[in-house]
Amino acid sequence: MGAPVAQGESASPAAFLALAHNLANAEPTTPTTLFAIHAKMLFVPMAVGQHFSAKSFHLSFQTVKRLIVCVILLAMPIRPSVISSVPRPRTSSLADQPQVREALTWLDKNLDWTTAQQIRLTEIPAPSFQEAKRAQAVKDILSAEGLSVFTDKVGNVIGELRGAQDKEVVILSAHLDTVFPPGTEIHVTREGDRLVAPGISDNGTGLAGLLAVARALHVAKIKPQRTILFAANVGEEGEGNLRGMRALIDAYHAKIRAVIVLDGSGIDHVTTKALASRRVEVVITGPGGHSWSDFGMPNPINALVRGSVRFINTKVPLAPRTTFNLGQIEGGTSVNSIPYEAKLKVDLRSENEDEITRMESALRECMAAGVKDEMDNSRDRSRGKLEWKLNMIGSRPGGDLPPDSALLASLRAADDAIGNKSRNERSSTDANIPLSMGIEAIAIGAGGNGGGAHSLQEWYDPAGRELGLKRVLLTLLGISGLAPEKP
Repeated sequence: MGAPVAQGESASPAAFLALAHNLANAEPTTPTTLFAIHAKMLFVPMAVGQHFSAKSFHLSFQTVKRLIVCVILLAMPIRPSVISSVPRPRTSSLADQPQVREALTWLDKNLDWTTAQQIRLTEIPAPSFQEAKRAQAVKDILSAEGLSVFTDKVGNVIGELRGAQDKEVVILSAHLDTVFPPGTEIHVTREGDRLVAPGISDNGTGLAGLLAVARALHVAKIKPQRTILFAANVGEEGEGNLRGMRALIDAYHAKIRAVIVLDGSGIDHVTTKALASRRVEVVITGPGGHSWSDFGMPNPINALVRGSVRFINTKVPLAPRTTFNLGQIEGGTSVNSIPYEAKLKVDLRSENEDEITRMESALRECMAAGVKDEMDNSRDRSRGKLEWKLNMIGSRPGGDLPPDSALLASLRAADDAIGNKSRNERSSTDANIPLSMGIEAIAIGAGGNGGGAHSLQEWYDPAGRELGLKRVLLTLLGISGLAPEKP
């Protein structure tokens, strides 16, 4: 700030102006800025050429000091002008609560237990519509955590941790089923730090996270403000059509405060936007016959191929992002038989549901043209014709989580508490159902890292999974709240 003036000495005008100049150019975050504002107001006229004498402007150092102090004190009530529109839960304070600290510590110290549950559950086959055996294993573990556990009519396993009030509930869910058909060999192997097996990450990781958080809350004797439902739900994959989550929402709709879905691994993302999708099945039927003696008869597989070739040339926009996938083809009884039936299953997805409708219309047109082409090119139409239909086998509605939602604020606060930053994503998960109905919902990973989802080479690396588990627990308690301690 320049050379100081000794106490008791007089401050010359030049020295005072130098002091004012230094204060006026101080960093805006320092207290001296408060004086600088007033210094500019008082001394700008002097700085632009006004003349004055030392005799007429003779202030002691004490006078200058008193002026500085008065200005600072007068300005003290000033507050920042930018205030967050969504106050975040004080998750740092939440994490400092003794019971919460105990729960977080349990997660740190019991990673081997969590991984053991993941391996055990992954090795129990659970194709969609055949989840009962795995569901029973989850039910046994949740029951051991002191929860009130039951299985609903569609096969969901639900464990209830009763809150101080039961007018509202928060659902923490993880889906039980996998995409792999009955008979798929599932045995978890280790390749370095990785666990390898079909379904090990999707959704062995989510189920293990669900159980670990339930046990941590039980060990720490935490009582939430809102009731928490730990739900291992059926029917998330493929033609399951989110039937488990639909049943949960139907049963608890009036009470649901929020839904947190655990799906897969990672902590780098949060699904806040539901990707709409539609699954359809094309079925073409005909009379069938022998490959030699009935050659020339209309062939359902030929018609399916003709229509499919037309459809895969359909143009789709980059924005809104839109996709289609020809996922399954079935038909025929032997290599030397003209099939009597052929089926094709198609997955249609888009960020805009109008595009899905457009693609479905294009598929219908292409299949109708494929059937016509096959009939027009057949040699013998007298022995039958082809029929076709399109069946809806699944529909996932879209929806968005409001950016000012309390659930998202809880997730961001949990991220802050563990030193994490995550991006918002659009995806197709169990969260589609609540989001489409205006219920706050997110889907997040349960920590660690995974890859090769929906393949026989699927893998999971548990390194760092404790951060994911803590993120889940803090988000859950941030939205459910802690019950006040009894005096």
